[in-house]
Amino acid sequence: MILGGPMNKYVIATSSTSDLPAEYLKEHNIPFISYTYTIDDKVYIDDCTEESRKFLMASMRAGKQPNTSQITEYAYYEFLKEILEAGNDVLFVDMTRALSSSINNAERAIKSLSEEFPDRKISLLDSYCVTGGLALFLKQLVKRHEEGWDYDQVVEWGNAHKFEYIHRFMVEDLQWLRRGGRLSNASALLGTILSIKPLIYIPDSGKLVSFKQVRGRKKALHSLIDSCADDIADYTKDEEILIIHADAYEDAVAFRNDFIKTYPQFKDAKISIMQLGPVIGSHVGPDFMAITYHGKHRLNIEK
Repeated sequence: MILGGPMNKYVIATSSTSDLPAEYLKEHNIPFISYTYTIDDKVYIDDCTEESRKFLMASMRAGKQPNTSQITEYAYYEFLKEILEAGNDVLFVDMTRALSSSINNAERAIKSLSEEFPDRKISLLDSYCVTGGLALFLKQLVKRHEEGWDYDQVVEWGNAHKFEYIHRFMVEDLQWLRRGGRLSNASALLGTILSIKPLIYIPDSGKLVSFKQVRGRKKALHSLIDSCADDIADYTKDEEILIIHADAYEDAVAFRNDFIKTYPQFKDAKISIMQLGPVIGSHVGPDFMAITYHGKHRLNIEK
């Protein structure tokens, strides 16, 4: 496990659902706890490496259906206790509770640890984000930590700004949502026949909400870009835009180019491309595309 060095009075930790590369997490001294997924009764660990992400996508393209598992209370307890025992306070930042009840296990573990370490600070920050949105949010927390902000300042900033990180997704194949129990057989079949691509948004609730359905991949990707006009914030040099793909790198590059053509004010912005991790990837399948960025505020499109 990566633990805080001498300059750190506290550690920011997270789970593998930020989809940040293992190299970044190591460089910035961010411990992470891994989710697991199962294929053909064999359990695999999401270790935040490109190899794991490529393996999952290759398996899904071969017709395998992965299943993800919650992180247990005991696993959270052991993970966080090690950080505390090393002399650090800890801020644990996780994916939105609307997509996984694992965070409830984290809360119970933190309650127990707070009683064991009464003089230490240990907090759970529900980001109401996932994958690229969580990655961007986490990077901003880490930036402030490395600039010397104290624990309470970072927690306060996180709670004040977490709803400003925008997620827009496109799912390529509705059959993956059906297999994962998130869509009926009839809806998936009809959507596949008509080549319907749902566009998905995360409002303040942290839930996945379909805000539009478009026929055809090319039109759907253009529509995803156009929709960003509703909530994207003005360009600032310390922010980043993330494009997340599931085994569709060339499409992600084209998507980035089209985004810049549509929004030329972002031509000098840092627009990075990242491969989707196994946790969300298990439910949406190959050729998924997403864009996450700092926004003015999330839209009220709850359904």
